[in-house]
Amino acid sequence: MTWDQVEGKWNQMKGSAKQQFAKLSDDDILYIAGRRDSLIGKLQERYGIAREEAQRRADEWIKTAKETGAPAPQHAERGGGLHAGKH
Repeated sequence: MTWDQVEGKWNQMKGSAKQQFAKLSDDDILYIAGRRDSLIGKLQERYGIAREEAQRRADEWIKTAKETGAPAPQHAERGGGLHAGKH
């Protein structure tokens, strides 16, 4: 799936994004609206990570996410600790 597809299907994808990146607020999800740069910026802000790491995590998520908005496989978070409660 490409980022253009994500932007076009954001209503279906936002649930998956919210599950994968639990620190993103509902307002963050609305702001992102499927835009890669917006997601990367919010990941940096919410998780306190470098831009390169945020890019890697965003791209990894989109590779594993399904068009139906299904959550990415749990192994995608390994080493990243993105889910709340995993810190």
